[in-house]
Amino acid sequence: MKEIDFLPEWYKSGRRRQSGYRTQCVALAGMFAVMMAWNFISLNSISKARAELARMAAEQPKAQTPSKEFIKVKNQVIELQKKARILKDIDPKIDVASVLAEMSFLIGEKIVLSKVEFISEKFLNKRQPEANTSSVVRIAGAKLEKERELPLGDVRFKVVINGIAADASDVADLICKLEDSPYFSQVYPSFSRNKTIQTIGKIENQKSEIGNLAEGGLQVSEFEISCYLANYCQDKY
Repeated sequence: MKEIDFLPEWYKSGRRRQSGYRTQCVALAGMFAVMMAWNFISLNSISKARAELARMAAEQPKAQTPSKEFIKVKNQVIELQKKARILKDIDPKIDVASVLAEMSFLIGEKIVLSKVEFISEKFLNKRQPEANTSSVVRIAGAKLEKERELPLGDVRFKVVINGIAADASDVADLICKLEDSPYFSQVYPSFSRNKTIQTIGKIENQKSEIGNLAEGGLQVSEFEISCYLANYCQDKY
């Protein structure tokens, strides 16, 4: 038997269009729901990120303070290390007060000093010339071209003693005392000569403890002694 379809074609087309519309609406609704969910998740993530940034921004000054303090302390340490190196280089490594006290103990009453000079010298090896190796403390304001550069680092000190004694034997006795002292080494006399100095006051009428009275003044022995402070040990080259 042959079936006869009495539904018109326009009705069938309309039903198909309605079915397509419903499918599209369902798809659009699903996409809208997915977009809304994604938007909600994104807004939540952005909100958390903003809160984290705000927290980090609030903690940033606190974190910068220790960093700045560390940099400041580090710079201070570097500056102190530079000053320590400078102080180490310019430190003479001698106790001047103790040296002068030892000299006062060794020098007798018949000797009067006119000058005591400390001269710093660089250590030399056998192949190095001895010229331009020493330096002494100069008076401020002297011409720079006449100054010698003050040696820095490890140096030895030469002591030059000038004065007068009552007799040449007193000079020889002082040299022996300096040689026996643990403070000095390499003691040698630069010169020793007789000298007459003018006298004043009561000394003209009585015997002086320093020198013998002579015509026109007082007979003394002028001397200069050089030695080195025995506060170093030089290696052999």
